[in-house]
Amino acid sequence: MKNIYILLGAIAIAFQLSFTSCSDYLSVDKHFRDVQTEQKIFEDDLYTLQWLSYCYCRLLGDNIEIGHTRFAPQNFADDQVFSETYGRYKAYKLGEIGYGYGYSGYYQNTWKWSYAAILQASILINNVDINKDFTQEEIQDVKGQARFLRAYFYWILLRRFGPIPLMPTEGVDYAKTYDELSYPRNTYDECVDFIASEMAQAAKELREKRDNLNLARPTRGAALAVRAKVYLYGASPLANGNTEMADFVDKTGRILIPQEYDESKWAKAAAAARDVIEGGWYKLFTLPRRDKSSDIANPVTVKPPYNEKFSDKNFPEGWADIDPFDSYRTLFNGEVYLYNNPEIIFGRVTNDAAYDKDYLVDACDVADMAKHQMPQSIGGWNIHSMTMKQCDAYDMADGKPYDRETGLTGFTNSTNKDLHPYDNLENNVWLGYANREPRFYASVGYNGATWYCQSATATGSTEIVNKQVWYYRGDTDGRSNGTERWLVTGIGIKKYINPADCDKYSGSIVKKIEPALRYADILVSYAEALNNLTTTYEIPSWDGSKTYTISRDVEEMRRGIKPVRMRAGVPDYEDDVYADRDAFFEKIVHERQIEFFNESQRYYDVRRWKIAPEHEGAQIYGCNIMMDKTHREAFYTPVRVTGIQTAFSRKQYFWPMNYDELQRNKNMTQAPGWQDYD
Repeated sequence: MKNIYILLGAIAIAFQLSFTSCSDYLSVDKHFRDVQTEQKIFEDDLYTLQWLSYCYCRLLGDNIEIGHTRFAPQNFADDQVFSETYGRYKAYKLGEIGYGYGYSGYYQNTWKWSYAAILQASILINNVDINKDFTQEEIQDVKGQARFLRAYFYWILLRRFGPIPLMPTEGVDYAKTYDELSYPRNTYDECVDFIASEMAQAAKELREKRDNLNLARPTRGAALAVRAKVYLYGASPLANGNTEMADFVDKTGRILIPQEYDESKWAKAAAAARDVIEGGWYKLFTLPRRDKSSDIANPVTVKPPYNEKFSDKNFPEGWADIDPFDSYRTLFNGEVYLYNNPEIIFGRVTNDAAYDKDYLVDACDVADMAKHQMPQSIGGWNIHSMTMKQCDAYDMADGKPYDRETGLTGFTNSTNKDLHPYDNLENNVWLGYANREPRFYASVGYNGATWYCQSATATGSTEIVNKQVWYYRGDTDGRSNGTERWLVTGIGIKKYINPADCDKYSGSIVKKIEPALRYADILVSYAEALNNLTTTYEIPSWDGSKTYTISRDVEEMRRGIKPVRMRAGVPDYEDDVYADRDAFFEKIVHERQIEFFNESQRYYDVRRWKIAPEHEGAQIYGCNIMMDKTHREAFYTPVRVTGIQTAFSRKQYFWPMNYDELQRNKNMTQAPGWQDYD
C-alpha cells in the first residue's frame, strides 16, 4: 500500500515547498482526457489526489489573503497605500469597483473560483469512500481536507460578499433546468452555522499534526481556528443586530442580516477560541534574547524600558528571556520554515511557481509582495507605502501612545544616543522615529532605515549591502516624475523583509509563508469575545467532551491579550482598562491595528466593528515628499496625499455582486448600495 503522504509528495500537489504550475490542475480535462466515470476516478489514489489538488489551487490568485495589489486589495485599508496603477487605488478607495467602472476586470475571480472549488470538494467528499488504494484513515483525512477547503472557500466569500448561497452538500445535478440551479443567498447566520459545523466535522476527520512535507494541509487545529473566526465575525456588530442592513434581502424579502442583537454569539466565539487554546497545538513564536551581535542586521537585543512587573520575568509573564524585535520580525520574513514556526495555523506557504500567466496573470506569493515594498535602489518596485496614521499608531517603547506634538524633534547623530536608548536608529534619522516599541522597527521602513541586502554578491554589490535608503525628493527612491515607483507617503514597509532580500547584484528574495491565520489572532479574538459579555454562559466544547463556563473573566481576558503584549515587549494593560468594557475595546482595536498590520485583517476588522466610516473615510496623510534633503525638517510635516479623495459609504461594507452572476442567477440579489442592473 502506498503511503498517502509519499504519494502526495510524488505528485507535488497543493502546498509543498513550492507550487507546481496551477494550470496543471485548473483543467480537469487535462488529467481525464479519456472520459472517465466518477467511480473510476475516486477508486484510484492518484486521480483522487489530482481532484483534491484542484481545490487547493483555487486558493491562489484573487483568493490569496495577503499579497500585492493585483490580487489582495483587502490588504489595503487605512494603513497602506499603493501607487501601482494609482488610478486603480483611487477607484478602490471610492468603491468604484465592478461592472461599469474603469477597473472592472480586477478582483473578479473570487466568486467563480470559490464556487468551482466548492463543487469539486463536494463531489470528492461524496465519492472518496469507494477508493481502493487508500486505507480508511487516509480516506478520512482526504475527506477532511476537502471538507475544510469547502468551508474555507465559503469563509473567503462570506467576509467579502456577506450572505452567500450555500450549495447542496451532495453537489449540483447539472441535468436540472437552468432555473433550478439558481440559488438565493442564505442568511448570514445560516452561513456562519454551516461553516462552523463543517469545520467541527472536519476537525474530527483531519490529523492533529502534519509531517514536514505536508505542513500546508489543514489540521484539526486549523479547522477549529477558522470556526472560531467565523463565530467572531457572526457576533460582531456588522452581522449582529445591524438594523442599518435591514434592506439586505433576498428576492422573497427575507432579511439576510440579523436585526436582533444576540450576546450569546460572543460566548460561542469565546468558547470556539478556547477550543484552540486548550488544544495546545500552537504557541506564539519567540526568539531568545541576543547578547552578542553577529552583524548589523542582527543586533544585540534592545531591552524595553524597565518595568517592575515584566522586565525581570521570562516569557510569557514578561520579556526578560526573549528578543521582542527579532521574534516579531522573524515570524514573517521567511527565516524560519513552517515546521519550526508554532504560531502559523494556516497559510499558502511558499507558492513560488505562481507565475502562471494563463490563470493567475502575475506572481501572487508573499515574496512578490515584499518586492513591491522594497526600495527601487535594491531591485524592488517601491510602490507600497505605509500611511502616517499607521506609522504614528505604534506606541513608544514604554507602551505609552506616540504624540507627534510632544515627541522628540531633530535628527540622530553620533553624539545623541542617550536621547534614544531603546532603538538602533542610524545617523541622520528623524527623532520622531526614536524610542518606539519593537514592532515599529520590524514593520516600518522609515526614511533613513538600513536595508541589508545580504544576498547580493556580484561585483558592485557593496553599493547596496547595508544601504541606508532615503525617500527625500531627488534621492534614488524619493519622489520622481514620470514613474509610479516612489512612496506616496514617504514611509516604507519592512514587515516580511528578510535581511537577505535584494533583487540586484545576484541577490534574491527569501520565500515567505503567508500567515493567513496565526495563533496570536485566536488569543486576541478570545479576549475580544469575552469583553462583550454581561452574563455567564455554559458552552460545550467542539466535540462535546467538556463544557466551558464563559463570562467576562478578566484573568481569561489577560490570558488572551497579555502574551501578545509580552512578545511585543510592551506592558500589559492596567486593571482599570480591563475593568472598563469600552476602554478595553479601544485597546483591542489598537492592538489589532499594530499586531496584524499588513495581514488583510484591518480591512475586515473596521467593517465588522462598524467603525469603517471614521477610519477608512478619513483622508490619507503622509510625509511631505516634495521636500529634498536640504529641507529635511519639513519632510516630516504631515500632508494629505494629493490625488486621493477617500470616502466610505454603506455599500463598501460588502463587495458588489458581479454583473454576470446577477444576469445568470435569477434568485441572486445585489448587496445594498450597489447597482442592481435590473
